[in-house]
Amino acid sequence: MFSRFEKFSYFLSEASKLLHRIEADEMESLGLKGPYAIYILTIARFPEGITATQLSEFSARDKADVSRALAILTEKDLVARASSKNRYRAPIILTEKGLAAAERLKTRAACAVEYANRGISEEHRHIFYSVLETLVENTRDMCERGIPE
Repeated sequence: MFSRFEKFSYFLSEASKLLHRIEADEMESLGLKGPYAIYILTIARFPEGITATQLSEFSARDKADVSRALAILTEKDLVARASSKNRYRAPIILTEKGLAAAERLKTRAACAVEYANRGISEEHRHIFYSVLETLVENTRDMCERGIPE
């Protein structure tokens, strides 16, 4: 019999693994790895541009990973800096190629979410996201404070 922890851990790990597989499949056509999808989609939410620090915060990825990803996305002509005055604070925007990739990713993500949500009512979906958010907040708090005795 699975304990609550084992069940929780298993389902989170399995969901994460499957999400990474879908991301990898979708990013393959651009010659990129799956994790780059979140960067393209996040930058697309900010047509006026987003700084690397903001991208790190909004994607929940560390700054070093964001920096490496931006170098590759720039090399692939998917993103550009909005100005060249201060390289590290200049907003990052999607190029035309990046905008096209973002639109495709949005469409494909919507299809994937729709498919994954088959048989789940709007009420249950709302409850699920509310519970998941609470679990994440509580776990973040516990990681900062330590596991209670």
